[in-house]
Amino acid sequence: QVQLVESGGGLVQAGGSLRLSCAASGITFSRYTMGWFRQAPGKEREFVSRIYWSGIDTDYADSVKGRFTISRDNTKKTVYLQMNSLKPEDTAVYFCVVTGGIYSSTMYRTRTVYDYWGQGTQVTVSS
Repeated sequence: QVQLVESGGGLVQAGGSLRLSCAASGITFSRYTMGWFRQAPGKEREFVSRIYWSGIDTDYADSVKGRFTISRDNTKKTVYLQMNSLKPEDTAVYFCVVTGGIYSSTMYRTRTVYDYWGQGTQVTVSS
């Protein structure tokens, strides 16, 4: 059974930093593309970032580019999202996702290609 468990969320002031972690189990982690989505109150779930199994290729939403960094440790079966210079508009529930498929960069930004989702972790940025 595949499980994705996020941690690291919390309350932080604008300009601050948080690091989210997502520990995976039940999959051959090193073969999967991992990512993060988020959902703010009253808004649709949106793509944040993803990283290929190799850790070499990454992608970011324009809204977080230059502030967020995704990384992974295949030995620990964990993916991370370092979030710096946080803004109130980053407030959302953040979800870890995983897919074993191979897609275009554009498709990896869509929710439908991901096979498994974590339960989410709340990030709140105060102004």
